[in-house]
Amino acid sequence: MVMTETDWITHTLAELQQAGYRSGGARTAVVEQLAHQKCCLTAQEIFDHLRDAGKTVGVASVYRILDVLTEMELVQRVDVGDGVSRFEPAYPSGDHHHHLICTNCGGVVAFEDVELERAISRLSDDLDAVIEGHDVVLRGLCSSCKPLPGT
Repeated sequence: MVMTETDWITHTLAELQQAGYRSGGARTAVVEQLAHQKCCLTAQEIFDHLRDAGKTVGVASVYRILDVLTEMELVQRVDVGDGVSRFEPAYPSGDHHHHLICTNCGGVVAFEDVELERAISRLSDDLDAVIEGHDVVLRGLCSSCKPLPGT
């Protein structure tokens, strides 16, 4: 079953409450922002989105909340190689996507590929290992930055 944004918000807030965290406006705002994003964002980007939406959440609070969510494995920390951590929801089902980092504009493009997932599963067998998770980060030019054919 695919988890909706609302399901993830409900699940995440319930997990936080069960772990003893009080419900708070800042925590809820960060969780909701994470749920509604299309791809991974930095803590600063999350803060900027919240500020632009009129939410009064301090940047230090965003970092603290992200640390808790990451520690509880409710959020995945994504390292795309630029020295800045990015964050996105971690779904209990394991559903996830991978990332293309544009070497020209720095944009991050999310993608899914069933064949890539099958190849990783086969690799687990080939290595006689148990792969517990993986991050695939490709580097190249996004659709906006790639050269036009014939140029």
